Amino acid sequence: MSLCPKERLLRVLRKESVDRPPVICTGGMMNAAIVEIMQKTGHTLPEAHFDSGLMAELAQDVQGHTGFENFGVPFCMTVEAEILGSQIDHGTLACEPKIVREPYPSVRDVVIGNAAAQVNSGRVQTVVDASRRIARANSDVPVIASLTGPISTAASVVDPMTFYKELRKDPSGAHRVLEHVTLVLAAFAEKLITEGGATVIAVGDPSATGEILGPVMFEEYALRYLNQLADRIHALGAPFIIHICGDVKRVRPQLAQLRSDALSTDAMVNLSALKAEYPHLTTMGNLSTYALQWSTPEKITQMTENLIRDEIDIISPACGLSTSTSTDRIRAMTATVKASREGMA
Repeated sequence: MSLCPKERLLRVLRKESVDRPPVICTGGMMNAAIVEIMQKTGHTLPEAHFDSGLMAELAQDVQGHTGFENFGVPFCMTVEAEILGSQIDHGTLACEPKIVREPYPSVRDVVIGNAAAQVNSGRVQTVVDASRRIARANSDVPVIASLTGPISTAASVVDPMTFYKELRKDPSGAHRVLEHVTLVLAAFAEKLITEGGATVIAVGDPSATGEILGPVMFEEYALRYLNQLADRIHALGAPFIIHICGDVKRVRPQLAQLRSDALSTDAMVNLSALKAEYPHLTTMGNLSTYALQWSTPEKITQMTENLIRDEIDIISPACGLSTSTSTDRIRAMTATVKASREGMA
């Protein structure tokens, strides 16, 4: 069996046989736009956040220099919050964009706009156009378009401390906001798939961790809206990957109910045990980003081999990479996965 990267990833997401695991980095909260690559190529952030040509070039630079088997856009988690009214610091070469100020102090204050109009504003079209440029030029390598999950987007629009309290104190108001946010995310995903040619939609929802929400609120809010988003994306014919941060012990049964095609987790999670407990899950991850920044290439090779031996379906960094990570360490990871085909034959 000899598969191109796009077919290999799609086969894994369809639970079909492959020659070896794919090795990917999705973009968004889990992107590999590291300083070393930008300094070598001259395609830099924050400029590439606003220019579809530069964004496409940087995504292709990342893929070429790291060996990851996908292109990932965008390079931040602020596109959605910005179109919903949040004030953004767009960062520097070494620092990713961040929320400076949320527009609403409470879910009661949120003005519900028109989702279709909102996804025709801000940097949405820049990301869509970058995806289309990459997809047209690279038919054999998947384009993964990354969105910020419903809980994390809502907590970037409403003061987050208040938002978490209102999940308990004002559930109807919280649902009202999350229903609208999910509509906006679904409309964004539709543009990425139909106009941008994205192969896969990946969602990172770091604020939906079980450590913060607990099992009851995870089921009521995170599971509900992630599954709604998954259904909309599946209806468009695209696979859906979800990343959940933190320790998932308290929400393991709920994770098994996610209608995602792959589940990505933090490094602290024993993916092999999760896979044994819920065999239907397609597991993704979860090489420590701390190790990728600080360990030796030899140690990274060993850690990657452990993930392959544990039959993790998709090999990936466990979370967002530090911008100071070196390509040598990343390539130790990607090269180890690519060399594993011989051992699996």
